[in-house]
Amino acid sequence: MPKFGTSVSNLQVVLTASSPNEASLARIAAAFSVADQDDVLANYSDMALEIPGPARHLLRHTVATLAYRAQKVLRDAPAGFAGHRLSPASRTPLEIVSHLGDLLEWAERMAHGEYRWAPQPAADWNGACERLFRGLVALDAALETAPLVQFPAEVIFQGPIADALTHVGQLAMIRGVAGIPVRPESYARAEIQVGRVGPEQSTTRKEFDGDASARRA
Repeated sequence: MPKFGTSVSNLQVVLTASSPNEASLARIAAAFSVADQDDVLANYSDMALEIPGPARHLLRHTVATLAYRAQKVLRDAPAGFAGHRLSPASRTPLEIVSHLGDLLEWAERMAHGEYRWAPQPAADWNGACERLFRGLVALDAALETAPLVQFPAEVIFQGPIADALTHVGQLAMIRGVAGIPVRPESYARAEIQVGRVGPEQSTTRKEFDGDASARRA
């Protein structure tokens, strides 16, 4: 990597391109003739509040997508759905939503540089759903401002966020088995916005009937 000299503007350009991890910070520091890695960490922490890198923005959009899909699968859940268990070895919807709350709180801690798993099993459906959306709001706020140095956006995505998307799909599958399916939708045309991560989502939906992958006559 060539030497650019110590320049905050040049350093911003490099750091904007991605969310560097601690190993790459030393190389960035060397490239800009910064004597101490701590200087880069300090500079990056300040600039991260001002410069939303593409990885950060994509992760926040993914969290907004998670909120949209979770709200759709949770709304109008009928009585008895929370305790519907497909097999003795599977989770109930209540246990899945409770686990989703654990994942989102873990992701928020990772965004702040703390790797700590702290499960809190939920006792009731409404409480679990409210905690899930509180977790989404708190996570999005953390992703907007935290430097994401210890755990970059890619790591947060591959762990708790990807896991959460999987579990939302499980909830949709259980609804179908229980006879209360989620209506199909063209999600690529959904009105999903970064920062809209609460239970209030767009009511403009591109839904349709039938199986989009079914063989056509």
